[in-house]
Amino acid sequence: MSFGLPPRADAPRLTYGGYLKIRELISLQQLLSNPRQHDEMLFIIIHQVYELWFKELLHELDTIIERLDADQPLAAHRLVRRCVEIERVLVSQIAVLETMMPTDFLAFRDHLMPASGFQSHQFRELEYVSGLKDARFLKNYEPGSEEHARLEARLSQPSLPDAFYAMLRRHGFKLPEIGTASGSECYTDSGETPEAVSQLRIRELRRIYQDAEKHYALFLLTESLIEYDEMFSMWRLRHIKMVERMIGSKTGTGGSEGAAYLKRTVERQFFPELWELRTYLSKKSEEY
Repeated sequence: MSFGLPPRADAPRLTYGGYLKIRELISLQQLLSNPRQHDEMLFIIIHQVYELWFKELLHELDTIIERLDADQPLAAHRLVRRCVEIERVLVSQIAVLETMMPTDFLAFRDHLMPASGFQSHQFRELEYVSGLKDARFLKNYEPGSEEHARLEARLSQPSLPDAFYAMLRRHGFKLPEIGTASGSECYTDSGETPEAVSQLRIRELRRIYQDAEKHYALFLLTESLIEYDEMFSMWRLRHIKMVERMIGSKTGTGGSEGAAYLKRTVERQFFPELWELRTYLSKKSEEY
């Protein structure tokens, strides 16, 4: 029986740098300022690292959805916890950016126009897969481009909340089936409005918290999901304060309103029912 050919004697030996493509990686920082500004290197590396973490978060979220589809809440919970810890890193990285003085940033900022973090397609993918689907952002990407295609696909695919509530429905919770929607509102086949669907979700989620021991795996999952949501909001908030510290109320390099726009995004929630549920967790009132 053959177990395959032995490795060739002249085959290149795998190295740390070769495996991680270090040469290629450290050649990707191309400064545009002239004369060169010292802090532009930091700015580029920080944002490239963000994009790498975004890629990892998308990788994890896709697998979390697979675990939910397979009715594996604990396996999903474990990976959501990983996402939460990555989000903590995203928040802490902002402190490194804040070691720049505003004047140092402004010395190369004009070279960035019209590029903007607003254009990060991976960030939009994260919002879409986490449940914030807004097709209007597609206009920021060239039709036919890979970025446009990826976002279009995310719009049509079930999101993390979709998979979560579908799993609860399979576990006996009385939740309506909802088709995948590309906007902020969706209706069931039987005609329930988004407000009615939200109320049904809160009522059924309350069952998990009323008997957490009975539904312990689901309880752990819901708590990790709300922390994932919370940490994303914390990253948005920390980002806003950093932007204000650097450029005040100036417009963004891509033409956005800058900090004013970012402030409007803080209240966006992936799991609004998990937040609203807290209002109804009371020993004094058993009725919802």
